[in-house]
Amino acid sequence: MSRLVYRKGTDLLSGVIPAVCAADKRVRFLIGGDGPKRLMLEELREQHRLHDKVTLLGNVKPTDVRDVLVQGHIFLNTSLTEAFCMAIVEAVSCGLPVVSTAVGGIVEVFPEDFVCLEEASSEGLTRGLLNTINRIDSGTLPSRWVLHEEVKSMYSWSDVTRRTEQVYLECGAGRDLSERIEIQRRRGSVAGILYCICFGISYLVLLIASFLQPANTIERAPYIYHSMLKCSYTYSYKVKYNET
Repeated sequence: MSRLVYRKGTDLLSGVIPAVCAADKRVRFLIGGDGPKRLMLEELREQHRLHDKVTLLGNVKPTDVRDVLVQGHIFLNTSLTEAFCMAIVEAVSCGLPVVSTAVGGIVEVFPEDFVCLEEASSEGLTRGLLNTINRIDSGTLPSRWVLHEEVKSMYSWSDVTRRTEQVYLECGAGRDLSERIEIQRRRGSVAGILYCICFGISYLVLLIASFLQPANTIERAPYIYHSMLKCSYTYSYKVKYNET
């Protein structure tokens, strides 16, 4: 479920798909996304006669991503570079164990029970997929519902917002106005002046806005929509997997 481009490691699938399909006749690949590498996948499917094994969905609407993910049993991520990789968080939230390349920040996103990390090669990803299939068959992986609940406890937008706000507060802590202006001035003889002007205008706008609408008079938005969305998602997930 990604753009079919080089950076996303789509070329690695040319070695993974035939090898895994030959090793386990039950495997089907459901590929969401579009891009210049789609032609390569279509040629691969033709060459190895895998029309019944490989389904190319094309572009998937964001609102339909969950419905696609829950059709699978394993999520394969082939990225060659990633800062965080939101896709694997979404996949585990939908109850899928992940097989992924061990690149960038991916190695820090989840514990080993959730993600099988392999080298960025067709051989490594093939090995990871077959090992994960064996673990599913043996029942040694956490259930879909357990994976979903763990992700829910680890990641939330409210927590991300709180931590982001804390970083901004720590960056500005202990610096008075003159020190901040001096930091902008040191950016260069011309750029420094421009930065100082922009900084001064922004600070003036902030003062006017704070005077017209003090922060302590702004009403906090209730989490009504968040609660309704959470209840709706939980209900649909349980119905999907007949869990209570």
